[in-house]
Amino acid sequence: MIKVGLSEMRDIASGAAILGTGGGGDPYIGKLMALTAIRNHGPVTLLDPTEVPDDWFVVPTAMMGAPTVLIERIPRGDEAVASLRLLEKYHGRKADATMPIEAGGVNSTIPFVVAAKTGLPVIDGDGMGRAFPELQMETFSVYGIPGSPIAIHDERGNSAVLNAVDNFALEWLARGLTIKMGGSSHIAEYAMSGKEVKRTAVRNCVSLVLKIGRTIREAAEKKESPLEALMRVTEGTNYGKAIPLFKGKILDVERRTTAGFAVGKTTIEGLDEYSGKTMTIRFQNENLMAAVDGEVVATVPDLISILDTESAQAITTEGLRYGFRVTVVGIPTPEIMRTPEALKVWGPRYFNLETDYIPLELRHPAFYGKAKLSPDKEGKYRPHLTS
Repeated sequence: MIKVGLSEMRDIASGAAILGTGGGGDPYIGKLMALTAIRNHGPVTLLDPTEVPDDWFVVPTAMMGAPTVLIERIPRGDEAVASLRLLEKYHGRKADATMPIEAGGVNSTIPFVVAAKTGLPVIDGDGMGRAFPELQMETFSVYGIPGSPIAIHDERGNSAVLNAVDNFALEWLARGLTIKMGGSSHIAEYAMSGKEVKRTAVRNCVSLVLKIGRTIREAAEKKESPLEALMRVTEGTNYGKAIPLFKGKILDVERRTTAGFAVGKTTIEGLDEYSGKTMTIRFQNENLMAAVDGEVVATVPDLISILDTESAQAITTEGLRYGFRVTVVGIPTPEIMRTPEALKVWGPRYFNLETDYIPLELRHPAFYGKAKLSPDKEGKYRPHLTS
């Protein structure tokens, strides 16, 4: 159990932006919302999944839509609570806890807004371990939890409860309604028991982003390397050690908002040891694939984050600008995200990327060392590697 106050919330927002791989919504806006809620209502309790009773009723809460829209349509702050209450009414049962659906941007902070306003605890886990653009791209869905019914609210007070035949249809219907609401909405979905949380969630990602944010902040205060701090704090976790992939200056950003997503490509000119090389990163809300001079160096579901070279603070896809000096890092994704059934939902081929998934550790053996295990008979990759 961890008490999350103002200081912890700032570190969570900072760390979650890194695991968010460019997506999940503006972490600054989400941080302000959470800080205001905690300041007004008090600290929030963060529970390890092992502390959650099996019979609890858990309702994840989040924002849905294009991150670019959130910059211009700042929420009131009570929309996600309204969605939670609407889903409670539908089920005829009060929630015992809430949790994130993804570890990124505003969606790492929305559950803390809800928790502070309602007195509920937040569970230390989520359904992605990073950020992804679609609702069915959650471990909850991959491992058998229905997303329906979903409750949706916008900042004007419009609301709906949707039921769909499966989680893919839920994404399609909810996306359409979100677009009609102006491109962003607030949702409550994937209601489940505490036992189901323990079976399907990516565990302890919230406490990890807290550690990442705190470690990078303390490194900056001590004039130490924030990048080395990130590598140190991720090593030995259920993710794996962060790896530097590229360093350079942003040359170009192609970005458009279409069908409720921020879609595009970032081009980075290499600096220092990467001088003379060019990296391209394709994104759909989140960074999906990175290539250097045409050679793929990382893909989903492994994490690709673009950081400010000086501060190691993450830059979201909507915040990328020409001339920024950046360092691109990769972070191995947890094992629960790498199973064959999971890769069908969020592997590179799903996003029409012309490459198969190869774990970050196997793409960069010189950095990670010798693999402990090759893929097993089920095609599962077992992280992580040792030097």
